[in-house]
Amino acid sequence: MGDEPASRRGRWHIRRLDIIDSTNRWLLDVARAGASDGLVVVADHQTAGRGRRGRTWSAPPGSSLLVSVLVRPRLDIGRAHVLTMAAGLALRAAVERAAGVHAGLKWPNDLVVNDRKLAGLLAETDLSANGELSAVVIGVGCNIEWRDFPPELAEGATACNLEAGRSVDRADVLDAFLDDLALRLDDLDAVPDAYRSALATLGRRVRVDLGARVLEGTATDIDEFGQLLVTTDDGTTEVVAVGDVVHLRDA
Repeated sequence: MGDEPASRRGRWHIRRLDIIDSTNRWLLDVARAGASDGLVVVADHQTAGRGRRGRTWSAPPGSSLLVSVLVRPRLDIGRAHVLTMAAGLALRAAVERAAGVHAGLKWPNDLVVNDRKLAGLLAETDLSANGELSAVVIGVGCNIEWRDFPPELAEGATACNLEAGRSVDRADVLDAFLDDLALRLDDLDAVPDAYRSALATLGRRVRVDLGARVLEGTATDIDEFGQLLVTTDDGTTEVVAVGDVVHLRDA
């Protein structure tokens, strides 16, 4: 465990932990206690990593990049999704730079290679007493060095080393991620268009689990709030704010 000096652009201060229940949980707690913008926590292993909709994220020690970033943006809460977009773009650029792996973004917050999941992101917010956005913690779990996956993940997951055909250093991916994220946070207005261009979901036929029902159609766009627009076979366009998306194979 230890601290490191700020990295490029003076934005980040990195705290390293051997083991933690959840980097997002830890960072949210210290954010509520007054931690500054730019604090980053990296763990070798998580015992209770979290994904979207209450799911768990598990990985063998040392196999994945497990990192959470604290940002205190001057943003309306309605634009908080732009920060997750920025992080997704930064991670996509990082795996290409550090591992030579070309990945796409899957709405809303996964990184995929040929529809196999390489990484997931989870953003959690903290509000001030008057309801304004006080802090955003963006967590990343990216598969870096895996020999094989358990049966329940084998068909749908991949890792940087498997795609690159060589060993990949987690530190290289982390450095590239933080460098790119710093740049994107300085130009958030450019993020939505870049995200749209990198979104592998657009133009695909998708099935969306909305909980109460399942929606099937073609993903056509995202709106200004980062919501997915899906056009069904009868020509109706539905707006999806939250849902699990499956990319369907072409017939």
